[in-house]
Amino acid sequence: MSQQDVVIVGGGIVGCVLAKGLSEQAGLSVTLVDAASPSNAVSSSKKSYASNESSSSNESDTFNPLTDTRVIALARRTVNELNAMGVGLAELAKQNQGKIEHIEVSDKGGIGLTNLSSSEFGINTFGQVVSLSALTHNVMSQSKQYQHIAPATVTHLARETDGTAVTLSNGSTINAKLLVIADGGRSSLAQQVGLTRHTDDYQQVAIIFNAHTSEPHHNKAYERFTKNGPVAFLPFDSEINGHVAKGQGFSVVWTVAREHAESLIQLSPEAFIHRLQQEFGYRQGQITAISELASYPLALSYTNALTSHRVVVVGNAAQALHPIAGQGFNLGLRDIITLVNTLKGVADPGEFNVLKDYAAKRSKDRTATITLTDTLVRTFSNSHFPLVAARNMALTALNVMPSAKRAFVQQTTGYGRSV
Repeated sequence: MSQQDVVIVGGGIVGCVLAKGLSEQAGLSVTLVDAASPSNAVSSSKKSYASNESSSSNESDTFNPLTDTRVIALARRTVNELNAMGVGLAELAKQNQGKIEHIEVSDKGGIGLTNLSSSEFGINTFGQVVSLSALTHNVMSQSKQYQHIAPATVTHLARETDGTAVTLSNGSTINAKLLVIADGGRSSLAQQVGLTRHTDDYQQVAIIFNAHTSEPHHNKAYERFTKNGPVAFLPFDSEINGHVAKGQGFSVVWTVAREHAESLIQLSPEAFIHRLQQEFGYRQGQITAISELASYPLALSYTNALTSHRVVVVGNAAQALHPIAGQGFNLGLRDIITLVNTLKGVADPGEFNVLKDYAAKRSKDRTATITLTDTLVRTFSNSHFPLVAARNMALTALNVMPSAKRAFVQQTTGYGRSV
């Protein structure tokens, strides 16, 4: 039986960044257990997903983070924290700039409209859009001080007073002072250690793909609310049918009611573009091309606590959010940063008071972000007239009230008072 300070279960981007941070910055001995293997990777471009940014450890037959085609928006604080951790996003920016300098929020069929520009707030960008697979490759390709076991899954856990024995599918057992569960929104390990998961099904499906438009994006992102759910366009140049966008590409997340999702996915590309154009409008001119589609059902899922005896749960395994406002991964990264900082210099990373301290530090930000996201979903995915009128008034007020704008930007970029 080998001995480690920390065992992390889940080899997606959250687990990889955490392993890097704990080993390099906190100076701990770390083993990362990854269900997926590059040798049997299955392209996710044609798959349906069960959670926002991270996969469960029992999904290795259908998912591999190194071939995941999804794109995520990193908030300004997330970009800064990743750079400080040594992940370095400059190389990804060379491949695809993905800067968000402007944001437009609008309500289809209403007068509500908010425009935000980073220069108004004395910052160069609101964030950066990156390929999830490229970011994962970037982290994993750097020199690492942690042990990476893949493919392997956890077959048994035995928690003792001073540690947790983690038995793997390859037959090995690791005794760790701390077990970190980072294996996604369908994690069964969380339940095994006594953490209860609350799930609220939104009855919506997110359809994700890349798109090209006839007009350049000028580093502008869009969030357009419709009666079925939001349509998000993030500036991100991609190759579709052999053509590179060159400043006219977007990553798109189109949220629709579950009963409409399958019929939309089955449309021809031409018919799908026509429907999308109806919802999004012509603010970027014509939508000229789309990539293959992927989809996943949307739900709010979170554990009743962040810690158990000798265990911490982080990322989507702790809370999986609706993609509205792009808070899921950014909240998960703040889990990581807080955990790394909490464990610096401690002799026993799984000790009760250490974990209690971590949970207390994460409580306010976690609650505020879950509440914000859930409120936005319920307010802006509704055609009930009083709510439509209220949200249009809110968007209009947000556009003309500098203090409200500033508070909104601070929260969504990761620098709000609750963070």
